[in-house]
Amino acid sequence: MVIPVHDVNPARRTPWVTYALIAANVLVFITTPGTAGSVAGADDLAQLCHLQAFLDHYAAVPRELIHHQIPRLVPTGDVGIGPHGPGCVVGPPAYDKSPALSVFTAMFLHGGWLHLLGNMLFLLIFGNNVEDRMGHIRYFLFYVVCGYAAGYGFALLNAGSAEPLIGASGAIAGVLGAYIVLWPKARVWVLVPFLVFLPLRLPAWLVLGFWFALQAVYSSGHGVSGAGTVAYAAHVVGFVVGMLLAWPLKPGTPPPPEPPGLLFGRRARPHYSW
Repeated sequence: MVIPVHDVNPARRTPWVTYALIAANVLVFITTPGTAGSVAGADDLAQLCHLQAFLDHYAAVPRELIHHQIPRLVPTGDVGIGPHGPGCVVGPPAYDKSPALSVFTAMFLHGGWLHLLGNMLFLLIFGNNVEDRMGHIRYFLFYVVCGYAAGYGFALLNAGSAEPLIGASGAIAGVLGAYIVLWPKARVWVLVPFLVFLPLRLPAWLVLGFWFALQAVYSSGHGVSGAGTVAYAAHVVGFVVGMLLAWPLKPGTPPPPEPPGLLFGRRARPHYSW
């Protein structure tokens, strides 16, 4: 997997919506119970039970999205002693939950620092140009539509699942899909792990195309055991929807500049031939 660092495709205006989305994701993460204290997420039973109750309230659950109803028993956030030892207590929900609205709130929830930072890195690098091309309001609507498409697409493919679906990656996948349509030849500096991290400048179609291919393979269950705990199918759906929505904008999109000798934002010393 390659790690993008930045693209050689400057935006004409400040991407306020992208910055606001990143700030909102970080703010929600640090106020989510049981996630900000460790790299992976909750690390003890009390935190885990509290986190489960929080996610059950605000995360998108495929079974709820398909059947438009919440279960009669949900985690309460308390720890109790059962026949098999300590565990999380369940009881009737003390809140009203809209499954459709939960798709939106789930876009701002993350399970750990690595999950959050990975998503925000992709959004920061590729979101500014897509926002620049679409405009602030249209870009925000585009982001939300891609997130909803990813959430409901995943739910349709996993209609019986009661596992919470969280993360901005479905919406961000839509941003990546739009970017590959609008600027396929834009150069992207990436770090490629090969003994050490090698910096390479690659075209966007190769970087994002490789990313999409991995998501498609993983969503089919190949390459990972049971597709892991990552909603790869949501990434695939979001990416395709982003491509389709951005396609009408392609004819009027100017090509990206590619200054010669640009190395991580600094111009390299020219070489002369005599």
